[in-house]
Amino acid sequence: MAPLRIDVLTIFPGMFEPVLGDSITGRARAAGLIEWHITNIRSYATNSQRNVDDRPFGGGPGMVMMCQPLWDAVNAVEAEDPRPATRILMTPQGEKLTQPIVDELKQHPRLLIIAGHYEGIDERVISRLAPRELSIGDYVLTGGELPAMVLIDSVVRLLPGALGHQDAAGEDSFSVRDDAGRALLDCPNYTRPRVWEGMEVPEVLISGDHEKVARWRMEERLRRTKERRPDLLEEENG
Repeated sequence: MAPLRIDVLTIFPGMFEPVLGDSITGRARAAGLIEWHITNIRSYATNSQRNVDDRPFGGGPGMVMMCQPLWDAVNAVEAEDPRPATRILMTPQGEKLTQPIVDELKQHPRLLIIAGHYEGIDERVISRLAPRELSIGDYVLTGGELPAMVLIDSVVRLLPGALGHQDAAGEDSFSVRDDAGRALLDCPNYTRPRVWEGMEVPEVLISGDHEKVARWRMEERLRRTKERRPDLLEEENG
């Protein structure tokens, strides 16, 4: 099976390798599960200064990324590989990234992620490219590079063979569901020593009774979700 290809278009290409090249994403690449290609949008600028931004029409603060460099970059990068690319734009105006979206994206053979910058991107090229617009939360960052890395990490860890245990991702928050199909937070986790600073590991976890452990974990997931994210339970009921 061909590795998942992820292309990232950015004006700060140096940000990615130090992060993605380590830990799970780095090991996934070494195992041939994923390949990523980082493209500098400035390489497609049409002026000698390699500017990719200009002042906004109508006035106001900040700069806006111009159409042509991004348009040319996307078309050039897509031509490098025959696999169809799913275009994604990281933007605070996008659909909020959730685990079901990540589960869906891992099925695609190729993702092309646009990391915007400045005040935004000229709306005309967004309309023409028609990417799926995704947000990692209701707040604003300096650019789309960090959100792009969040998306990449969340997708890669779901690829078969990326994690040390094949069931590890299935035990995460938002992956485990109750009988009603509602996504739950993870349960508390413990490791050695059995007693630390006077606090003991719950007895059930060292009982050796796998059914009791499974039942305790589900009860704790429900309790924690109700306490910390009751909206997860309400959304499924509404």
